[in-house]
Amino acid sequence: MARIPGLSFSLKRAIGISGLKTKVARKVGVPTTKQGLERKIGGAILKGIFGKKK
Repeated sequence: MARIPGLSFSLKRAIGISGLKTKVARKVGVPTTKQGLERKIGGAILKGIFGKKK
């Protein structure tokens, strides 16, 4: 099978799983990606240590 540059297919995206995960993550406020979750936890830890900026 020949690959066409710039064209890819994702089954998850086609059936709507990616969009659903995004909607749930925004509603709940918890990221579904590893990087997003690490940023959220890191921010909470720093906020706990240094307190809120005024």
